[in-house]
Amino acid sequence: MPYYGPMHQPGLWGQPVTNLTVVDKVPPEIMHLVDPHWYQFPPMNPLWHSIIGFVIFLLGVVSVIGNGMVIYIFCTAKSLRTPSNLFIVNLALSDFLMMSTNAFTMVYNCWYETWSLGLLMCDLYAFFGSLFGCCSIWTMTMIALDRHNVIVRGLAGKPLTNTGAILRILTCWLIGVVWGILPMLGWNRYVPEGNMTACGTDYLTDDWFHKSYILVYSVFVYYTPLFTIIYAYVFIIKAVSAHEKNMREQAKRMNVQSLRSSDDGKSTEMKLAKVALVTISLWFMAWTPYTVINYTGVFKTAQISPLATIWGSVFAKANAVYNPIVYGISHPKYRAALLRRFPSLACGDSPGPGDDKSLASEASGITSDANPSA
Repeated sequence: MPYYGPMHQPGLWGQPVTNLTVVDKVPPEIMHLVDPHWYQFPPMNPLWHSIIGFVIFLLGVVSVIGNGMVIYIFCTAKSLRTPSNLFIVNLALSDFLMMSTNAFTMVYNCWYETWSLGLLMCDLYAFFGSLFGCCSIWTMTMIALDRHNVIVRGLAGKPLTNTGAILRILTCWLIGVVWGILPMLGWNRYVPEGNMTACGTDYLTDDWFHKSYILVYSVFVYYTPLFTIIYAYVFIIKAVSAHEKNMREQAKRMNVQSLRSSDDGKSTEMKLAKVALVTISLWFMAWTPYTVINYTGVFKTAQISPLATIWGSVFAKANAVYNPIVYGISHPKYRAALLRRFPSLACGDSPGPGDDKSLASEASGITSDANPSA
């Protein structure tokens, strides 16, 4: 790899003093995008580039395979062709495309220990990352709102149709396109990140016009989806808990232990509580590091090192790995269809006869009984 910076300068007693920085390997055509902040840092240890490249490669392979299987199973199994499951397919598609375009590009640059693909690819890399990331975030929000409509509102809620699901999915893509393309039109810009192996938004420029993009972006793509998901799952748990309480009281009046067989009366609400906790926690862990890094750069609350900027990318890309598990493999019908097509993947007991009903549909049915207005 050609080297563009000074190798060393004379020191005491004629001994060379290393004067390398993290930007010395950056090609000249994108040097104007590198913020002066990064010139103070020495090159990252090549071992870090190897570790990060290997981790991102593994994440990319697992994500592409996992999301590819979710898309294949949901599109080929007739029992899974429902409006609600269109959101899961869209989530898998956006995650699949994000890792296909970003993960292996970052691995390539880790090999050369700098961004080596030029100015256009820097813009495209960051644009695709923002586009698919925004689409995934808002698709997860739509899934939470759909579950809220089914479980909390029950029969009083408006049933989701294929047309309604498609319109919501198009909205998710529109949000991603708008926020992804704005930096290319002049509101902020895409620049190499501190590790110089990835590109992202510029959060270091001391210009509030550019900084305002980061702040407004975080409101629409971080805070709003996060609080919406929390709101939806809080009311889902409340609705199911209230129904379970009514079921137990009714069983007590009838002098029976439970109105359900093989059920302790709290299994449904506990399952939903676990689903909510896992969903919100994984979402928070995925996107918070990147938000913290951007806010740190905007408000200069701490010094950002090149190594620190890597973790935002790693955690965000890891989201595309466990999304198929949270939203796909946890779906009983998906597991049943997966085992029918790939029997060798069976690692436990076969799904029972009652596993073909999702937790959301079960909860929606029982909640409507508990809601007189439904």
